[in-house]
Amino acid sequence: MLNKSNDTPIYLPAVLDFVTIAVEISSFLESDESISRDEWIDRILKMLPLLYVKASLLPETFPLDDEPPATFVREEDYVRVSARIADIMGEEDIYLDVFVDDMKYSDTPVRATVSENIADIYQDIRNFVSVYQFELTGQMQDAIFICRENFLLYWGQKLVNVLRPLHTLKSRETGKEGEVEDLNEDDLWD
Repeated sequence: MLNKSNDTPIYLPAVLDFVTIAVEISSFLESDESISRDEWIDRILKMLPLLYVKASLLPETFPLDDEPPATFVREEDYVRVSARIADIMGEEDIYLDVFVDDMKYSDTPVRATVSENIADIYQDIRNFVSVYQFELTGQMQDAIFICRENFLLYWGQKLVNVLRPLHTLKSRETGKEGEVEDLNEDDLWD
């Protein structure tokens, strides 16, 4: 059991809330459960916005150690998660991304993949979760600092970018089931 101390940010409710959703997403992405693309998209679309909110609420901290916390996600873990997502997404894995730095200097759209973007998010949050899982108390504040910085500078943007194609696929599937009628512009003004 983790010892909760009042003089450190590592057990603040906002941090523990982030740990909770990060564990849930990590477990989901590591699972070998066979599910359909529609179900996978439905579940990840419910978790990613919550991850964004909880990451945005992480407290500002400062690193206590010159050495970064231990990393736990190996290349083969990253590749396994990315490949599983790519298999689930199939031909829908690739999407055009306009919110990347390369787009500023390009006349053509930049391709991105749902699988790689989510695997990038997974890598950072799983490393964070592992520090808590193994109760590496001395590294927890540094893990918060790194995860928050990476969220602000790197994977927060990837998270919001990947929501767009996932939302499009979810909406398209909902439309197939007849829950959403096709509307044209004239229908909006009636």
